[in-house]
Amino acid sequence: MPGAPSTSSEKTRAWIGITLWGLGCLFGLIFLSWMFLIGPLMTPYAGEIIKAEIIAAMFAIPACMVYMTVPWIVDRFDPEPWWALAMAFLWGALAAAGFAGLINTIAGFIGEGVAGKGGGDFLGAVISAPLVEEGFKGMAVLGMFWFMRREFDGVVDGMIYGVFAALGFAMTENVLYYSSAIAKGSVTGAGMGEFTFQFVMRGILKPWGHPLYTAITGLGVGMARETTKTWVKWAAPIGFYFIAVSMHAMWNFTSVLSGWTGVPLFFFLLIMYFIVLICFMSMVFWLVAREGKTLRKNLEDEVLMGNMTKEDLDLICSPFGRLKARMSKGAKGHKMVMVGIRLGMAKWHAARAMKGQKQTVSIQSIVPLRQELIALRQELARGY
Repeated sequence: MPGAPSTSSEKTRAWIGITLWGLGCLFGLIFLSWMFLIGPLMTPYAGEIIKAEIIAAMFAIPACMVYMTVPWIVDRFDPEPWWALAMAFLWGALAAAGFAGLINTIAGFIGEGVAGKGGGDFLGAVISAPLVEEGFKGMAVLGMFWFMRREFDGVVDGMIYGVFAALGFAMTENVLYYSSAIAKGSVTGAGMGEFTFQFVMRGILKPWGHPLYTAITGLGVGMARETTKTWVKWAAPIGFYFIAVSMHAMWNFTSVLSGWTGVPLFFFLLIMYFIVLICFMSMVFWLVAREGKTLRKNLEDEVLMGNMTKEDLDLICSPFGRLKARMSKGAKGHKMVMVGIRLGMAKWHAARAMKGQKQTVSIQSIVPLRQELIALRQELARGY
């Protein structure tokens, strides 16, 4: 049996990832500070713009907090640690939004200089935005995959990290769009009509655009995490990234085309968006169910060995097992379910590693987790 990976090596890789994450967020924050604060202060309408940004944040941030509960509910079996989700979210909100805003703005200026306003809209929104935004949001998923391997198990985790990064990005972007609409209405005397339109479209009808695209990239990275085939490790992330870019570009092009022609073509794409979203959510729930089946498969032998009962297995493999255990057996029951899940996941990781002839620390954690599970069951049986 190959030895476990060096703990110092894992820590070094993690610290490199944290350093790169911190630098990315720092530079992104600098770009956003220019966009939201320094830039407006250099205009005659600084007061109106900053006031509009504050109002916009009051609408964008609470909505984002509500949407964050959806991936948390979906990730039932082996939820990601809060700090890892926070890292993905902040990368999207600061680094991805900051770098994308800078690059897309430059691309728009170049396009406008070459081919007028239409060229700027096309190059900035249809070419640059999908490539750059999906690239930088996807870096959050790739970063967890490469630097925080222990917190990245497979396709479900890839999608969860992708959704959190995209929600952070969308929150920052919505503050920009909402504030621009509010400031424009204030300066021109047009009122809140444009803001209302933007809020309905971006905050109500299409809040899952960015999460949908980046979750597709996360799906590809998750496939790379699960597979033992080298070509899939490369092809899946790249292929699914370009699927996400294509969907993003199609939406943006329809919006740009609507501006050119004056025809609201995006309403047709909105119908397509809901169809794709329904199909995508169906796939997400299927993947969660698949994770439950994988967990059951890797724990069935624990029943045969007498380490747990069939009822324990059903409880651990239930999507709401943690909640049921807490309500029926208290904190010890909840902990037993969590330990059972960790044991099943460790055995899954070990089986994958052995199949791919690779090293994993999960092998060393199986026996301690099994002993902890047995001890918890004994405590519950004694009524502690």
